[in-house]
Amino acid sequence: MASRSVNKVILLGNLGKDAETKFTASGSAVSNFTLATSRRWKDKQTGEIKEETDWHRCVLWDSERVSTFLLKGKQIYIEGRLRTRSYDDKDQQKRYVTEVVCDELILLGGGRGEGAPGEYAPPQSQPVSMPRSAPRPQPASAPAPPEEFNQAISDDDVPF
Repeated sequence: MASRSVNKVILLGNLGKDAETKFTASGSAVSNFTLATSRRWKDKQTGEIKEETDWHRCVLWDSERVSTFLLKGKQIYIEGRLRTRSYDDKDQQKRYVTEVVCDELILLGGGRGEGAPGEYAPPQSQPVSMPRSAPRPQPASAPAPPEEFNQAISDDDVPF
């Protein structure tokens, strides 16, 4: 019997800075960004509320259509896998990096970095899902962004 394994990551958090998008020699877009996830708990001894934030390095391939919306503070949901890679730094020291390779990304809007009025973000009832494996047709012309809409997030909007 063959052994089985799972490498699955699901994160819901806020972007730590604007995504940085570059293009490979073959023309594929790759965006790198950091995602902050936090947890809160009440200290049993002091009764004080404590918070801990973890930072995750994330990579999104074929991202030219969504990278302009990956702005600092925006809340996103991602699914992907962990990948650890190594490289030699300028001093020829071997360095290791663990990152989340995104297979799916959903822009939730909202969060700490509310955009300026008129900035495009998808409506909460219809999040934009960008699976890496399914190519999307290019529209002839993009629709005009909505003027205003409610970006409040309720418990029903959280994808899990």
